[in-house]
Amino acid sequence: MARRLFLERRTYRQNRLQDAARLLPFLAAILIFGPIFILDDSAGAPTLATTLVYFFAVWFAMIVLTALVNRALIRSTPAETADGGARPPSATTTAKPTPATDPEAP
Repeated sequence: MARRLFLERRTYRQNRLQDAARLLPFLAAILIFGPIFILDDSAGAPTLATTLVYFFAVWFAMIVLTALVNRALIRSTPAETADGGARPPSATTTAKPTPATDPEAP
């Protein structure tokens, strides 16, 4: 039997947010170019004003969605420490460097 892979909640959420960020351009393309392929020259076709309002609404919605996904991705990314490693979430205080570990010590 295959063993199920367990991902930590934070890692799983970050992976899904990255997937959403990758899919946003495709969603935008479908929403913008979809009506162009569906429209025909029949009497019930929307006017130019209606079409422009739709395009600007989609454009604005994509800006807002991108900003929300970006903000969520920034919040879910762990903070970096000075040495380039990820700081654990419980490490809120900074320890004072000792002479043995201080690179600026003589």
